[in-house]
Amino acid sequence: MIVITAPTGNIGRHLLSRLLESAPAASEDLRVIVRDPARLPDTARGRVEVITGSHAEPAVLDRAFDGADAVFWLVPPDASRTPHDAYTGFTRPAVKALTDHGVGHVVGVSALGRSTPLADRAGLVTASLAMDDLIAGAGVAYRALACPSFFENLLEDVDTIRENGVFTDAVHPDLKAPLVAVTDIAAAAARLLLDRSWAGAGSVPVVGPQDLSPNDRARIMTEQLGRPVRYRHQPLDELYTTLVGYGLNEAFVQGIVDMKRAKDDGLDAGIARTPNTTAPTGFAQWCAQTLKPAVLSAPATPEAS
Repeated sequence: MIVITAPTGNIGRHLLSRLLESAPAASEDLRVIVRDPARLPDTARGRVEVITGSHAEPAVLDRAFDGADAVFWLVPPDASRTPHDAYTGFTRPAVKALTDHGVGHVVGVSALGRSTPLADRAGLVTASLAMDDLIAGAGVAYRALACPSFFENLLEDVDTIRENGVFTDAVHPDLKAPLVAVTDIAAAAARLLLDRSWAGAGSVPVVGPQDLSPNDRARIMTEQLGRPVRYRHQPLDELYTTLVGYGLNEAFVQGIVDMKRAKDDGLDAGIARTPNTTAPTGFAQWCAQTLKPAVLSAPATPEAS
């Protein structure tokens, strides 16, 4: 029995589809924890056991982990909490449920940077690494998928790319760093969940085939979209003020700022690519398959009042 948390999210939906389509998964029972079962894909109907609720709730976790052999654990972003509460606080009930039900294997989504001097001052990344330690301390076999920033973060800038040819971030324009597509994270998770011959605790880097700077990405987007795209570097103080203005928890916002500063200082740099850590999807391919259709689609028209 494999339990999938956040099965309708960016990574979880790809993982669920991959497991449903995978021949090795045919002998595996699948169970999902989901707030709204109506959001599950049609292919999952009648093929997965559904536990309705939030995986923040101890009672939901108790039902979901009963009889489970492996769990895919993903903490949803919650900008109303402090980083500590958003990661380790959210995960603590799951650790108890894992122990109570004797779950053997857990695969989680985490971050790069553990071995760097920046790890203890990297905001949300620091909180994510503390979550890894909490899960590993439960005595389960644990693999943290250590990921850099996602290609999919650019989808938040679709409107400004479409209308102004601009995307924004807070790292140096020429800083080369790894990135990854969420489909490749899901593929790495599926492999580990289906082949549970591993033991102990550790991390598995999942990075795309090349390091790219924001200026590199602007050039590739220009080529793929057939229209000029440029990068706007956002100062960290402006980022902080903007996010606090949206009503986000100030400690969480500071966690984002500290993470961005650490990434700008090289938090994600220096990852040695191997066949086991290098994901196949390149940025140009992702732009063609995902970003271009999103940019070229017509923006939603507000309903008349």
